[in-house]
Order: sequence, then C-alpha cells, then structure tokens
Amino acid sequence: MRLLLLGGPKFLGRAVIEAALEQGHEVTLFNRGTTNAELHPELERITGDRDGGLDGLRGREWDAVVDTSGYLPRIVTAGAELLSGAVGHYVFVSSISVYASFAEVVDESSPLAQLTEPGSEDIGENYGALKALCEEAVESAFPGRSTRVRAGLIVGPYDPTGRFTYWPHRIVRGGDVLVPGPAWRPVQIVDVRDLAGWVVRSAEERHTGPFNATGPSTMGAVVDAARRTTGSTSRAVEVDDAFLAGAEVGEWMELPLWVDTRKDEWRHFLEVDTSRAVEAGLTFRPLDETVAATLEHAELVDGIGLTPEREAELLAAWWGR
Repeated sequence: MRLLLLGGPKFLGRAVIEAALEQGHEVTLFNRGTTNAELHPELERITGDRDGGLDGLRGREWDAVVDTSGYLPRIVTAGAELLSGAVGHYVFVSSISVYASFAEVVDESSPLAQLTEPGSEDIGENYGALKALCEEAVESAFPGRSTRVRAGLIVGPYDPTGRFTYWPHRIVRGGDVLVPGPAWRPVQIVDVRDLAGWVVRSAEERHTGPFNATGPSTMGAVVDAARRTTGSTSRAVEVDDAFLAGAEVGEWMELPLWVDTRKDEWRHFLEVDTSRAVEAGLTFRPLDETVAATLEHAELVDGIGLTPEREAELLAAWWGR
C-alpha cells in the first residue's frame, strides 16, 4: 500500500510510520520539515504547508492517507478536496472531545459539539467542535471512503504532552502519592503503538465511519502497573473529587487523568463506548508495557502534574481535614 502521512513524524505520526513500515507499506511524508527531520531519511518527503502550501501533493496518487495533523476545518477541507480524486481512503485522527456532553456514556451516534462562535478558529476554546467539523469535511470529500478515529488520551513512548507520563515518573519518585480515588475510578487511555497499528489496518481494510478509539483501565490499575514495573514501594493516598475541587486543583493538567465527575457534563468522560473499534480490531497491550516504554522514552513536561510542594500541601490538608 502506498500511504501518505499528513503531519510530522512526532508521537502518533512516528508510530504510524513504524507500523506502516512493519507491514511493508510505502510511506510518503507531507509536512513542513521542522519536526524530527532526522528520522527515517530513506522515506520520501514532500515539504509543504497545509495552510496554503499544498502544491507538492498535486499530480500524485496514493492508496490511502492518514491525517494526524488536522485541527481547522478550512485547512482540512482544502487538503481533502485536493486529494479526493488521488487517494482511495482517508483516515482522519479526531478526538473523543467531539461530543457535546458526557452526562451519559457516549457512542458514535451521540450529539457532537457545536461552535460557540460561528467561524471561530480558536482551537483552545472550540477544540472538540472544530474536530467535529473537520470530520464532516473529510466525509464530504471522501463519501463512504473515510475512517474517523475519535481517539482518547494517547500515551506511551515519545509522548510530548506529559499527562500520562506524570504517573509512572511520580511512582518512581516514591513516598506517599496523592491519587484521585477510588482505585476503581474509570480511566481511558490508548498506547500510541496500539492506536497506530489499528490506524494502518483501518487504511488497509478501509473501515468506514467514526470509531471511538481508546482503552479501558482504572486509576488503581495505572498506579499498580507503575509500581510493578519499577518495583516502587510508593503508597497511594486516595482523595475524593470534593477535596480536590475545594483545594482548586486543576483538572486534567495539574492532576492528570482527573476530572471532577460530580459535574454532569463530565460524569462519563472516561467511560466512552469503544465497542465499535474493538469489533473492528483495536486491541490493547498490557499496561505494564506502556508504563515501561513511557519511562524509557517520555519525559516529564513543565507545568503538567503536581509539583512536589503542591502535592505535600494537599496531602497535609487531606490528613488534617
């Protein structure tokens, strides 16, 4: 299969390249050439810009395209329309953030988010709604020929976000670890290698429609896997949503994997129905493998996760309440 990757060889893109090459596919990269340019020098590279610099794609043909870098409908539309007659199948990496609400468990038929301001390109404010419109643009250009991958939190080697990464590194540090409880609290993550392998298979098998692509776990399982993998003797101190909210702990970024599920709109955020993707072949490796690869190939990110001082302050408040 001749595969075109829209986006740089960073994190998911990097893993897609590896998965495609393992399957013997021919890979062409289209990006600005600014990220990990030293990786896979043997591959064909077309230098360009999705925002107005698509000329390098004209007059070429591929069997499938994987898009890991589409965020704005205007830009996705331009690329999809240009490629519609030159590519057989389009795999677009979207997000579970496309859904309007998580008050109930969502599946692929659940209502999607809408722009708060028509025409807005504010990704920070309208990330989910913009991704939903990007999906629409892809399906419009590739009717019945697209896979829309609504990914959850992607984790593992070379993760640049630091969100999941915080937990294995924190467990390694040892001592008392503040953890959003209870231990059975649902968590959904997907190892980048599992997602990338399935993305490539989706291009091969031409799966059509939207798929929620993330994996089931629990907060306790994440902590236990990190302790097993590292031999850490750290102790989890489980605290509840009310305490965390009262202490003004930042959801998702200051305390990764935590959202206040007392809020109706987030109640089932980490309980998305993924049965459709699983039926289509998405599989999940043991969490211990993800933890080990994260520790080896992913670094902490400034501003993500509790600082030691903030954690100590919170633990003292929890014990003294």
